[in-house]
Amino acid sequence: MLEARTISISINRPWRALYETIWRPEFFPGWASGLSDAALEPRGDQWLAAGPEDPIRIRFTGHNGFGVMDHWVDPGDGREIHIPLRVVANESGAEVLLTLFRQPGMSEAKFLADAEWAERDLRRLQSLFPD
Repeated sequence: MLEARTISISINRPWRALYETIWRPEFFPGWASGLSDAALEPRGDQWLAAGPEDPIRIRFTGHNGFGVMDHWVDPGDGREIHIPLRVVANESGAEVLLTLFRQPGMSEAKFLADAEWAERDLRRLQSLFPD
């Protein structure tokens, strides 16, 4: 079992309205720098992003009524990294929760750096929806 860390942020929007705005893969580059700062390019059931050496391949959960926005990232070496992402109700607002799994062989320092990066990205998403 992999070590996990869940990071969450609050956004003052009804969860369903927020989910409907942000679930599309095309919306991710506007806040998720861990995936890509450039546009994602659709390719079959995957999306391509520019990686440092090879294209990064990403698969996204399809639209659903549960606020699930999971994605699987292949950083170019053929393995997929699962990144659970959820939008859930918090009274009249929403919580966005992202879970990171510490990958085999990943140092504690790298895992903490990835968690800080994910938190920065979630704060960037939060800034797109000021109160």
